[in-house]
Amino acid sequence: MPRYLPRARPVLPSRRPAWLEALLNRRMLVCIFTGFASGLPLYLLLNLVPAWLKTEGLSLKAIGAFALIQFPYTWKFLWAPLLDRYGVLPWLGRRRSWMLVTQLGLVGSIAWLGQLSPTEHLWLVVTLTAGLALLSATQDIALDAFRREILPDEELGLGNAIHVNAYRIAGLVPGSLSLILADRLPWGMVFFITALFMLPGVAMTLMVKEPAAEARAPRTLRDAVIEPFHEFFSRHGIGAALLVLAFLLFYKLGDSLCTALATPFYLDMGYTKTEIGIIAKNAGLWPMVIGGILGGLWMVKLGINRALWLFGVVQIVTILGFVWLAWLGPAPSDTTRLTALAVVIAGEAVGAGLGTTAFVAFMARTTHPAYTATQFALFTSLMAVPRTFINASAGWLVERMGWLDFFWACFFLAIPGMLLLLVVAPWNGEARAIEAAAARRA
Repeated sequence: MPRYLPRARPVLPSRRPAWLEALLNRRMLVCIFTGFASGLPLYLLLNLVPAWLKTEGLSLKAIGAFALIQFPYTWKFLWAPLLDRYGVLPWLGRRRSWMLVTQLGLVGSIAWLGQLSPTEHLWLVVTLTAGLALLSATQDIALDAFRREILPDEELGLGNAIHVNAYRIAGLVPGSLSLILADRLPWGMVFFITALFMLPGVAMTLMVKEPAAEARAPRTLRDAVIEPFHEFFSRHGIGAALLVLAFLLFYKLGDSLCTALATPFYLDMGYTKTEIGIIAKNAGLWPMVIGGILGGLWMVKLGINRALWLFGVVQIVTILGFVWLAWLGPAPSDTTRLTALAVVIAGEAVGAGLGTTAFVAFMARTTHPAYTATQFALFTSLMAVPRTFINASAGWLVERMGWLDFFWACFFLAIPGMLLLLVVAPWNGEARAIEAAAARRA
């Protein structure tokens, strides 16, 4: 028997700041994969499919009609209870089984789509793209629920910021890389290569663990359908719950409507398509990504409530950039006007990135662990309403109001969402919100 035992080394506290500790954990890596897997199919439908249909000879009218296949993104809360109640592959658990099935379905659907001719198999192409949209929306339900269940409340801001920005970066594959490949390869090969970019998401699904919330699955389908809504309205009370839903509808309304016809507006102001393309690519995407990530890191210290206030102010102020461009009016572009366009596009991108980051984190915190899929699907469906329906009125409004008054209207439409923060996310209400969320998870 040894005369002495070696003393255990004391565990020293980490000297890294809280934001760096949050950024470097494994959950943030998972959020990169969930965002990329979620964004790729949507941007394929928005960017690659229209380009493919155009080069294959379909009319603009027919191509425009394909926008209707996006309806699953607005109505996904209708079948979300199935994902809360059942798992299609029991050995993987509820969340991972739906993630795997939809991801494999997306790989196959995307690869198959490029093998068809839109002119010879139009209805099959329509059916397949509609199925692709359904699979994508269903994957979003599972990924949103999974992400909410693996992130502790203090990491919701950063985790959702990383997810949202990986979602946007995924758009570079079908919106840029695949289009470049289409000039050099047949469409079948282009769609096959694009489909392969879903495989990292498949690998992530197989490697991660099922969240602990698995044990809280609703006992019956009726519970899965009715209880999410009953729990939400019971928890808040009908009046307060309706205010939360109104907030989800209005917080992004002004910002979303403002950019609905951004490209036609820039053209009316005298900018060329080349100028718009170059500036939008460099001053739009990356400021949004960087702003979103920095906003997520800042939220670790700020909290979600205060982030909604501060980022919402930035989101509103950037609308005034469009007011400024409209006030300057149409004129041939020069260095000064190109700089003005870059500032406006970059400012709006940062505002949208910050606002979306805080907004998605708020939605995640508002869900109940037993009904994450259904409640999150309902919230994100409401978030999509301005983009899907209200933005359709933008052209009608511009024709009657003119650009300047239209952008002022967008600015004032953004104010109700900010005022609702007084009730749904008061400045000093973070501690109470965290305690309520912790109680729901207990």
